[in-house]
Amino acid sequence: MMRAMILAAGRGERMRPLTDHIPKPLLPIANKPLIVWHIERLAAAGICHIVINHAWLGDQIVRYLGNGARYGVQLHYSPKPEALETAGGIVQALPLLGPAPFLVISSDVWCDWDARQASGIVQTLTQRRAQAWLLMVDNPDHHPEGDFTLDANGTLHDRGPERLTYSGLGIYHPALFSGQHSGERAKLAPLLRSAMRRGTLIGTHHAGQWVDVGTPQRLATLNQALLR
Repeated sequence: MMRAMILAAGRGERMRPLTDHIPKPLLPIANKPLIVWHIERLAAAGICHIVINHAWLGDQIVRYLGNGARYGVQLHYSPKPEALETAGGIVQALPLLGPAPFLVISSDVWCDWDARQASGIVQTLTQRRAQAWLLMVDNPDHHPEGDFTLDANGTLHDRGPERLTYSGLGIYHPALFSGQHSGERAKLAPLLRSAMRRGTLIGTHHAGQWVDVGTPQRLATLNQALLR
C-alpha cells in the first residue's frame, strides 16, 4: 500500500508573526488547518499511512492530529532538527516510508491535484526506470523564473525554455536518496538535478488550482477564495 509524507518542519519565517506561536501547518484556511486539507485528500485517495515530519512547535501538530483515526488514516511522526533541510528530513523518515515509491507533499501549499493518480504514476516510474516524478505548475507572480523545463515526453530538465515551477508535490523512489545518511543535512534540489542528468526525473504539468501559502497575504487571499 502506498505511503505518503507531509513536510511540516519549516519555521515559517515569511509567515511571521502568525507562526510565532502556531506552526504553519496548523494555520486555518476556510476553517480547517492547512495540513488537514492534505490529510483528507490523501484519505479520499486511499493513502492511509502518512508520515509527518516536524520541528518548530511540532508538539502542537502531534497533539492536534493525534494518531489520525478521526481522519481515517494512520499518522506516524518523524521529529527532526531544523538544520536537516528537505532531503535530510525525508532520509530520516525512510524507515517509516518503506521500500516502495512514496508521495511527498509540502504542507505549505494548497493544491487540487487528485492523489488517486498516484498509483498510475508509480507504474510509470517503474516502466521508465525513473527515480522521481514532480507535479509542475505555471509560474506564480512571486516566482516568475520557474524551476525546471518539462519536455514533450514528460522528462524534466534543468535548463530550457518555458520553465515551470515545482509545486511541492512529488513521488520519490527511495533510490533517489541512495548514498545519503540519516541525521545529515541534505537539500533536495541537488538530488533532483543529479537525477535530471541521468534522465530519471519525470513530471506532469498541472493546470488546476495551486497556491504557495507562504505569506500572510497569500493565506488571506486563499482563505477568502475558499470561503466563497
